[in-house]
Amino acid sequence: MFSGIVEEFGTVVAVEKDQENVHFTLTCSFADELKVDQSLSHNGVCLTVVWVDKAEKKYKVTAIKETLIKSNLGLLEVGSKVNLERSMMMNGRLDGHIVQGHVDQTATCAKVEEADGSWYYTFEYDFDIEKAKQGYMTVEKGSVTVNGVSLTVVNSKDNSFQVAIIPFTQEVTNFHTFKEGTVINLEFDIIGKYLSKLNSYSK
Repeated sequence: MFSGIVEEFGTVVAVEKDQENVHFTLTCSFADELKVDQSLSHNGVCLTVVWVDKAEKKYKVTAIKETLIKSNLGLLEVGSKVNLERSMMMNGRLDGHIVQGHVDQTATCAKVEEADGSWYYTFEYDFDIEKAKQGYMTVEKGSVTVNGVSLTVVNSKDNSFQVAIIPFTQEVTNFHTFKEGTVINLEFDIIGKYLSKLNSYSK
């Protein structure tokens, strides 16, 4: 489980196709602290560390076909910047919201607006009324996860929403690489999903 508070962005240094799977090798500042079998969020996708080179500060994770279909990881290439977060410690503060690291679908950046020191990003996604009834939607001032970043929804609509990004988040995550057409990973609020499911049994 994660909180959506990205620690830093890592850099992809190798991409290796292995049948239907893809192995990604990345480098980051805390790679020498990682261990095999550890869970790590990559753009909001929970992946297992399978190899670590502590001296070179590199590690490897594997994405299976289902993950590649549901997320933007299949678009990664050498040099790509990836938002990273280690799993949450239960004795720590939940600074974001409950994030599972299970991406629901992708969305596309439709607009980037600078607002006197901050930025507004608009994202659009495929809307499905049946999925929305199950909690796969946003609500005004609710929580949403974009590429692993816990954010507050602004201007919620059926198939789109906005988020406001402060300079710190812009710098330490891969948000600064987003432009119109960028594909991002989207995880809707798990609490909304459970409430929607429970509500469906009360009718």
